[in-house]
Amino acid sequence: MSRAFLFVLDSVGIGGAPDAAQFGDEGANTIGHIAEACHAGKADQDGLRAGTLSLPVLESLGLGLAAENACGKLPAGMNANPELKGRWASAVEISKGKDTPSGHWEIAGVPVMTDWGYFPREIPAFPAELTERIIAENSLPGILGNCHASGTEIIAELGEAHVRTGKPICYTSSDSVFQIAAHEHHFGLEKLYALCESVFEMTAPMNIGRVIARPFIGEDAASFARTGNRRDYSIKPPKPTLLERAKAAGREVIAIGKIADIYAHQGPTQIIKASGNEALGAATLKAMVELPDGGLLMTNFVDFDMLYGHRRNVAGYAAALEDFDCWLPSFMEKLEPGDLLAITADHGCDPTWQGTDHTREQVPVLLFGGGIEPGNGGTRETFADIGATVARHLGLEPGETGTPIRPADA
Repeated sequence: MSRAFLFVLDSVGIGGAPDAAQFGDEGANTIGHIAEACHAGKADQDGLRAGTLSLPVLESLGLGLAAENACGKLPAGMNANPELKGRWASAVEISKGKDTPSGHWEIAGVPVMTDWGYFPREIPAFPAELTERIIAENSLPGILGNCHASGTEIIAELGEAHVRTGKPICYTSSDSVFQIAAHEHHFGLEKLYALCESVFEMTAPMNIGRVIARPFIGEDAASFARTGNRRDYSIKPPKPTLLERAKAAGREVIAIGKIADIYAHQGPTQIIKASGNEALGAATLKAMVELPDGGLLMTNFVDFDMLYGHRRNVAGYAAALEDFDCWLPSFMEKLEPGDLLAITADHGCDPTWQGTDHTREQVPVLLFGGGIEPGNGGTRETFADIGATVARHLGLEPGETGTPIRPADA
């Protein structure tokens, strides 16, 4: 028996989704457009990065080839004939949304084939009866926001009013989500969590996928900063995911970052919280050593999406990719004979695209170790093939959706 490590690079899409036009995302290509901007010198930033996008380790696992397979064009500056160390593929999402839970659940074998509930873009975004109930049942003086917004921007805009009035900042996005930002000290962290639990009970019948607590600190707009004490309250997956099937088989399942929240805490046997890619990487390296034989470890590297994709920061996104590429050999060195490393993404968030939302894209599937030979894994018809591949490697019962990627060419 051996172990499996599943890394989700949040929002690192590779373009080419067949149904992108239905989402207003035809032509979106996170990796492709970042590489293009870097190659043209449009993503240079003093002290951060400069020049062509450099991802030699990810390319050796097939990132550039997976991107070319997805959209028909090799990302600018990438090698058309890398010395392959891994088996690569591109995967198409079949879930109805381009949100975080849909992508993660499908990776784990449970596509979301029903529609989530969403809030309209009008102001106010939330139904009056919902806000009135939230205020009454939680003894609030009112709420602020009540609109679609970027989390960092709305905290900068309304944070001082929140501290002054005690009214929490409530907002949403194109995802099926109700987000509540509040000051950790002036409002109180436990009070924020209790409020989110209350709102989750109210919004679950509306099929709103998540209620997210967004605590922050600081004393004015210039110093407000979100903390790592985020907490997600999520609807449970309708069927057993890869994580639940691993737990049921008696395996250790370590969830790092926001993984446990995304799966509504269904499956993990150990939860490790960390904030930011560097901290997530450090926690992952430590946990890799501790994961017992037959275990599964899953990490979401959130910064690509949260800090750079949604904020449309091309240079920051490129630098974060290059940082991860530099860390990747350290992860690979922790693998024991027979271990499998799978690297993928949950959706796109093209920093060159209009708006601030996720983008509908294919995702890379990069496999290393586990007796898998380097080569072409083709186009996968669903993200669920990723979970199916991991399940087969661990000797777990297969899920209802997904076909394992062959370990070698037939």
